[in-house]
Amino acid sequence: MRRSLITTVAAAVAMVLLAMLVPMAVLLRDYALEDRLSRAALEVQATEAAVSRYGTDRGDLQQYVESINRGDGVRTTVLYPDEISVGPDPGEDYDTVRARNTGQARIADVDDGVEFLVPVSLGGSSAAPGDTPVIRVVVERPGLESGIVRSLVVLLLLGLVLLVGALVLADRLGRSFVQPVRALAAYAQQLGDRRRPEPVVPAGPPEVRELATALNRLVGRIEVLLERERAGVADVSHRLRTPITALRLRIEGVADPAERDRLAGDLDELEAMVEHVVREARRSEREGLVASCDALAVVAERARFWEPLAEDQGRAFTLAVDPGVALVQAAEEDLRALVDVLLDNVFTHTPEGAAVRVSGRLRDAGGAVLSVEDDGAGFPDGLDVVGRGTSGAGSTGLGLSIVDKTATESGGGLSVGSSPSGGGRVVVELGPPA
Repeated sequence: MRRSLITTVAAAVAMVLLAMLVPMAVLLRDYALEDRLSRAALEVQATEAAVSRYGTDRGDLQQYVESINRGDGVRTTVLYPDEISVGPDPGEDYDTVRARNTGQARIADVDDGVEFLVPVSLGGSSAAPGDTPVIRVVVERPGLESGIVRSLVVLLLLGLVLLVGALVLADRLGRSFVQPVRALAAYAQQLGDRRRPEPVVPAGPPEVRELATALNRLVGRIEVLLERERAGVADVSHRLRTPITALRLRIEGVADPAERDRLAGDLDELEAMVEHVVREARRSEREGLVASCDALAVVAERARFWEPLAEDQGRAFTLAVDPGVALVQAAEEDLRALVDVLLDNVFTHTPEGAAVRVSGRLRDAGGAVLSVEDDGAGFPDGLDVVGRGTSGAGSTGLGLSIVDKTATESGGGLSVGSSPSGGGRVVVELGPPA
């Protein structure tokens, strides 16, 4: 918008200046010609008086003519009948002879300007009209003389000053429009952050101020609704804990061990689902609209957390993480939970002493690739390990489902297979931040 406004003003001012400066340059040249013609008329009168005064004394007349021919575009010559002339333009033509014989002055256009022919009557000293001297004054048309060039340069500089002033004014005007809009755009981009930015101050044109006020009001309303939703979810979670605790106490009183274990497993699954719902409801508060963290750092930190347990169980624990930073589109808390799920599955479903290998590397398309391998029995054939509630080892079946969701939402994916030793292998690809 700002650039378009400056371009439009520049084009408009340039056309206006062009429409003004070209006629002014032509008028300037015409005024210069008029000025020369006026001076030429005065010089004709003065030369006529000098010719009458000096008469046949051509020496004094020669000095006078030389003094008035200063090279300023006006040339004065006195032509005598005996083909003797005083001045820079000797020689007679038909018009000169006719002016002498008729005694009438005339003005005519010539190749290089305007010519004055004025016969001078010498009174009793002239025997006949044919003996009358004629004053010839040639006025050259103005060219690129210093005076005209100077005037044209002044006009051009004035035009440039006006153009620059108009562009500066247009830039100021465009900035007064653009800066409030940019402030609104920056404010809108920050709305996805974990912390709400300070409300934008309405500024600029009335329409922009109205938009800023409406946006502030909308953001405030959304914040109120989100806060109510979070409070409602927290309240539901708190209210469910009491009946879940009561159910657990009643289940512990069931006499049949098999029935007690089955009911306890169902209750564990229910509690895990409730925690998952609460966790998802608080996701926007936790990470904003676009989550981001260093996956390699999180993997290294959680692997070191689980390493002492591996030592206690006599497991060979290997950690291989590429150097550098691998930003992924996932919250740090979600990525920690992802790594914990993968390692918890290994420690839960493999015998003690089975080796564990954890690796993290940069992804070619951006992001990171995490891998967890073990030397256990591997995954059962035909088992959908990412299906919710599906498990081949008596668990809730939510772990790898959560891992798959986190990987998919980041722009990556989850794949399972066999390690080189025949155990399980889980590879998680995480995409870069959008």
